[in-house]
Amino acid sequence: MTTSPTSPDADVKATIDQLWVYPVKSCAGVALTEAELTDTGLLYDRAWMVVDAQGEFVTQRELPRMALIQPSFRMGQLVLRAPGMLSLHLELNAAEEPMKVRVWDDEVQACDMGDLAAQWFSDFLGADAPEGLRRLRLARFDPEVRRPSSARWLSGREAGTQFADGFALLVTSTASLDGLNERLAAAGQAPVDMRRFRPNIVLRGVEAHDEDRVGPLRIATEGSGAQIETVKPCARCPIPNIDPDRATSSPEVNDTLQGYRQDPRLNGAVTFGMNAIVIEGDGQMLRVGQAVTADWRFD
Repeated sequence: MTTSPTSPDADVKATIDQLWVYPVKSCAGVALTEAELTDTGLLYDRAWMVVDAQGEFVTQRELPRMALIQPSFRMGQLVLRAPGMLSLHLELNAAEEPMKVRVWDDEVQACDMGDLAAQWFSDFLGADAPEGLRRLRLARFDPEVRRPSSARWLSGREAGTQFADGFALLVTSTASLDGLNERLAAAGQAPVDMRRFRPNIVLRGVEAHDEDRVGPLRIATEGSGAQIETVKPCARCPIPNIDPDRATSSPEVNDTLQGYRQDPRLNGAVTFGMNAIVIEGDGQMLRVGQAVTADWRFD
């Protein structure tokens, strides 16, 4: 089946407003004007992950200063910068010794990125960390490994991801953020930006939280088109409370969401955005401004 790049009779018509990848899980994101879609998400998204000495994944939940580590891509390298640190340069295809790591309930084979990277992360994150998080290493996802997404949400289909929490993509909308900021302003709180929610694809032209209610999203690429499907609401942990510029936490964001975003599909958990899988379009280029169409989902 080939996706039609235009669907004039679709219920929902939108455009891609933002594209984001997060090369190192839980570090800052990179805003892109175009990104290659793969069957596990956007290229280089969550391809690296910080782990402790036991190979257990580490995030801003334990180490909020991870928000201050800013990745960029330059001349075939992943470049990492952080306050007070010399930049760390990693070849995009580099990997050293094999290692086993754990992300949530999944133990997967990965590749260690070496002692220099380990020292860099340990120096920046480990000084004020709890004892068990002072010695850190950086792992690279092994592209030969398949990490499947939760079958519970896939209706018998197969889908995978790299080091993301569970699914290939996260989809949100500008209107959803606008709705939150209106509520924050009414409570006398400062607005927040989309970095708090760490999406991959942000849609413009839909109403707040329409992403919760749509069927497969058809994206008009310059090739044969792409199709992704939202499958699971994204339950929110404390990370949206962390200021991405200061790595400090305050409860206003999740407290506000608690008032209107408790989702019965997840037993009342607070949700914002939808996890999605790739149906077709491996290798297609997604670009800001591309048209997106969908029909309402009734289930």
